[in-house]
Amino acid sequence: MTHPILTDTDALARNRARATADALFLHERAALDLQDRVEMVKREFTNPLLVTPYPDHWRALTAPFPVAPRIIPAAEVLDVEPGSADLVMHVFDLHWSNDPVGQLIQCRRALRPDGLMLAVFFGGQTLTELRACLGQAEVEVTGGLSPRIAPMGEIRDMGGLLQRAGFALPVADSDTVQVDYSSPLKLLADLRAMGEGNALNDRLRHPTRRAVMMRAVELYLQTHGDAEGRVPATFELVTLTGWAPHESQQQPLRPGSARASLAEALSTTETPLKS
Repeated sequence: MTHPILTDTDALARNRARATADALFLHERAALDLQDRVEMVKREFTNPLLVTPYPDHWRALTAPFPVAPRIIPAAEVLDVEPGSADLVMHVFDLHWSNDPVGQLIQCRRALRPDGLMLAVFFGGQTLTELRACLGQAEVEVTGGLSPRIAPMGEIRDMGGLLQRAGFALPVADSDTVQVDYSSPLKLLADLRAMGEGNALNDRLRHPTRRAVMMRAVELYLQTHGDAEGRVPATFELVTLTGWAPHESQQQPLRPGSARASLAEALSTTETPLKS
């Protein structure tokens, strides 16, 4: 099956190679959250696996985990044997993947039955302020609109991805983080240092016109800036939770098998709909 090419993987690799550790502060937040989630599960994981574009950075972040995971780099085909892990953590890569369902399927196959998968990535509310200002500026200056920020998934659609990948008990939740920057230009510099620059396959292949960037900065300050010129930037961290199927897990009831109606449970009268 052919998937649309969203991401220029060569450009993405170049962007990530330029990332700096001090700009990956959201990774630290995600690592603490993953540790909390793992510790809340009443189970001892003995063969955890972590997939990330930044394996060296995450070795330090996972040092406090109860069991240090095996860390492998993010790739189209993951370097992992089927059934070799009881916990898979997939971090900060799905929002750039050309085949996110394929990535989740590989995670499920890597798990033993009743193993846990946790995936963290940027969601659809990320950089809403920047998206709007860049779009308006480009339309005003050039009369057109080009792809600039990856179309990150909305959380309401994420449970469906887990089900398509074959996970049981799928859950999607998000954590919205607002970061204050001294200026819109500092935000743009930080995005480059995060390795999150534009790597869209259909992006412009020449530098953005200065007039577009200056107008975007002006709009950002007008719409979101404070008296000192500081601006907020929204980042949405989506976490997907799913389990490799196992007979011991809770199973949904067969349709029509309920012994009492919802009306009885609510102590009200059931009114049939007109045909």
